[in-house]
Amino acid sequence: METVAALIWLIAGVALAAGEALTGDFALLMLGGAALVTGGVSAVTDLPVWIDAVIFAVTSLVLLAGVRPILRRRYSQPPALPTGIDALPGKHALVLEQVGEHSGRVKIDGEVWTARPLDATEVYEPGTTVTVMQIDGATAVVWRGV
Repeated sequence: METVAALIWLIAGVALAAGEALTGDFALLMLGGAALVTGGVSAVTDLPVWIDAVIFAVTSLVLLAGVRPILRRRYSQPPALPTGIDALPGKHALVLEQVGEHSGRVKIDGEVWTARPLDATEVYEPGTTVTVMQIDGATAVVWRGV
């Protein structure tokens, strides 16, 4: 009987852990881990089934209350917001001085930057709105787009 119970706990543990892929909440993973622990204990001992249930309950509580919060804090961090120059690509800029291959100035979020076009053959006149494609040192590489 102990082998059958261990096999049932093993199957339940694997099914719960696989179900975690659908939820991403770590709850099913903790229950699956508790089922695997219970299956391991059941395989090496000849305890009654009600003891297996107690082992499952205690292990589930320990994993859900102890390990799950740690995993949630570790893996549920919101993505970092780009700051400084990392936040500039994709923003719109106003051309202040003609932007050509070797010179030009644009205003991005109230700051004046030197600029050059993404395509070296293009020239942008003052008053044109462009998009910042990248920052190259202290120069904004811009593109008017369509």
